[in-house]
Amino acid sequence: MFRYAIPAASFTLALLPCARAAETEATPVERLTVKEGFKVERLYSVPKGELGSWVVLCKDDKGRLIAGDQYGALYRMPAPAPGAVLDRGQIEKIELNIGHAWGLCYAFDALYVVVNDKSHGGRGLYRVKDTDGDDTFDKVELLKKFEEVGGEHGPHAVVPAPDGKSLYVACGNQTSLPSDYDRSRVTECWGEDSLLPRVYGRGFMKGVHAPRGWVCKTDPDGKEWEVIATGFRNQYDIDFDADGELFTYDADMEWDMNTPWYRPTRINHVISGAEFGWRNGSAKWPDYYSDSFGAAVDIGPGSPTGVLFGTGTKFPAKYQRAFFAADWSYGKLYAVHLEPDGASYTGSFEEFVAGQPLPLTDLAVGDDGALYFTTGGRRVQSGLYRVTYVGDEDTAPVAGGNKAGADARAERHALEAYHLKQDPAAIDAAWPHLGSDDRALRFAARTALEKQPVAGWADRALAEKDPSARLGAVLSLARVGGEEYRAKALRALGELGYAELGKQDRFDLLRAYGLVFMRLGAPTDAEKAAVIAQIDAAFPAGNRAENIELATVLAYLEAPGVAARAVELMESGPTQEEQIAMAKTVRHLGAGWTPGLQERYFKWFTRAASYKGGASFTQFIEEIKKDAVSHLDEARKAELAAILDAKPDATGPVFSAVPRKFVKNWRMDDLQPLLASGLEGGRDYKAGRELFGAATCFACHRFNGEGGAIGPDLTSAAGKFSPTDLLEQIIDPGQEISDQYGSMTFKMKDGSVVIGRIANLSGDTYRVITDLFAPGEMTAVDRNKVESVEPSPVSMMPPGLVNTLTDTEILDLLAYILSGGDAEHPLFQH
Repeated sequence: MFRYAIPAASFTLALLPCARAAETEATPVERLTVKEGFKVERLYSVPKGELGSWVVLCKDDKGRLIAGDQYGALYRMPAPAPGAVLDRGQIEKIELNIGHAWGLCYAFDALYVVVNDKSHGGRGLYRVKDTDGDDTFDKVELLKKFEEVGGEHGPHAVVPAPDGKSLYVACGNQTSLPSDYDRSRVTECWGEDSLLPRVYGRGFMKGVHAPRGWVCKTDPDGKEWEVIATGFRNQYDIDFDADGELFTYDADMEWDMNTPWYRPTRINHVISGAEFGWRNGSAKWPDYYSDSFGAAVDIGPGSPTGVLFGTGTKFPAKYQRAFFAADWSYGKLYAVHLEPDGASYTGSFEEFVAGQPLPLTDLAVGDDGALYFTTGGRRVQSGLYRVTYVGDEDTAPVAGGNKAGADARAERHALEAYHLKQDPAAIDAAWPHLGSDDRALRFAARTALEKQPVAGWADRALAEKDPSARLGAVLSLARVGGEEYRAKALRALGELGYAELGKQDRFDLLRAYGLVFMRLGAPTDAEKAAVIAQIDAAFPAGNRAENIELATVLAYLEAPGVAARAVELMESGPTQEEQIAMAKTVRHLGAGWTPGLQERYFKWFTRAASYKGGASFTQFIEEIKKDAVSHLDEARKAELAAILDAKPDATGPVFSAVPRKFVKNWRMDDLQPLLASGLEGGRDYKAGRELFGAATCFACHRFNGEGGAIGPDLTSAAGKFSPTDLLEQIIDPGQEISDQYGSMTFKMKDGSVVIGRIANLSGDTYRVITDLFAPGEMTAVDRNKVESVEPSPVSMMPPGLVNTLTDTEILDLLAYILSGGDAEHPLFQH
């Protein structure tokens, strides 16, 4: 739908009208976009049959590059001089029994290799050395064997630590923690912690439980292993900034797209003891859970690969500090600009280099100050590229780290010192931060507390007067305490007035109840009644996330009336995500159903059958329905047969239970005069949100943490568009198509045409999204049968999406988008 309009001066674009590339060549630079002031060179097209498809890259102690084939050997080569390219004769194969590498780094006078295959001794961390000083590697050592299970979510990166004494290793969620790790900064109370049964969809990695997706620290000999963080899905790479803070780019689960549990690819600040809450199926922990550390920056759909800070580049200061993050499937290299936020970070991102196809795999900074990157993976055509700065800005090295936030980070580090030891001083040190507004300090303090004997702080937690601190302490008590604390913890939580709590405290209260029920024991009937009395009147609340958490706890407690309210939200929710969440939450509910309410519940599945999403989407909906039907007896199934067997009439998604009629084929001339006075205030926030759904905006666009992800996130649209510009984008989507969200036209040799965006690749096959409403349904395009590839002049966002809205409703929709989801925005004030 909407596309960000990128000013023409922002990017250098040299896209040939009818671009052709030889089948043995990596994508030519003429098909790439690059940030203004920068230049991209293709240094080498890798002969796939001989040298494979490169997925890792690093620099050695002499400034040479070392690359690795996903399914084969390692290769060493010089970084070409300015203006030069690589010749095959300059590329040296490392003639040792080592390869299938997914992680490389040169440190401590050795090449460290993470192998992700059963070959060469199997999955693990290896050290490769030149023992006789003849500049030829001659010895391979296995330092740590990893679990011999996994694929592309297995062992990944290895990087040197800023302390000059250790290495950090990252593994995705198909590899369990080393069974003999020595110590853990993460609290070792592993669990799925999902209060209600999950749905699995297609069941990828079904039955595989936490802890998974981890980062560990080890010494140069790989002898001692320390767990730093867990709860990732598939973080391919990690890197440290100039302050010694660790970051990664974690994967989404594309099969989950357009469900309430979809988590976009995201930049994570990897702090000591962090748990990031990845769980399979619908059991993922949302960002607002305080026992999960959450994201620094949400990116969107994609396939994260290599990451690297710009330290050492001859780039302007902004890009020396940038965190470069590569997306393999959509062909984008992002520059992420992180800003201190208390003891952690938030930030923004922009496209730095992009192309279709451009399956980026890894990054390295050369001794020449250039940024090198490889493309390849899954046997696709591979290449080596170089990015240099050719603009006029100063490129002098940026001295030191970021002074902003240094004091808060120092406080966090002081708390983190208790993550590996029991010390009575930890309790007093942590306590003032348990209720902190700074999430990183709050998390570090809670982890420090959980590392201490429970008997030393449980009574203090239960007696704490400050609501935020009490919630943080009781949440920890629920995680690491025993059954003997169940009744006391429930009493401590029950003393808090729900309506008097702030938003995060309300989330913490509901999460703490769930953890107590799951970990310390099921509540008695009297305890159930007390919790229902405390929170029932708040449901429904004013926001989607709180409604989900309230409904979850109330459904677990079998609260009277929750079914009726959840079904009402299911029917009226403006997004399919909100509707699905309610349908899933009450599917096992036993209390509160009437025949009429059951009919309304099951009728929703006919509407939901027209909804679209990722590859598991249909299975998720079917699983929810199957679970709900399992609670019906045979007689009731027969009575509901016509509803249960009904098929949808709609050919596309219809989010509203009330059909909308055509109003007008709106044009800018019709609406322009209304903008001046119509957006001065008094608009309707609730109506705007509902209209964002009615106009199917939520189908493609994420907004304020909900909605689809295939189109751009519109939460920050007010910073990019004036009201007039935004309206023009809605009325005429094809007026200006951003390279960031445009589609490509693939003209085939047989005369056929495919229009869409590459979202996946394998060998010589492109997987192309041709319908934004159905991101899980892709068209296979054989690269060898493509005659030409060129940008499509037609937007993938269809026109006329607001033609069922009145002029007043269009103004409410504009106000909602421009508010960034803030119900208190001046646009809604009378």
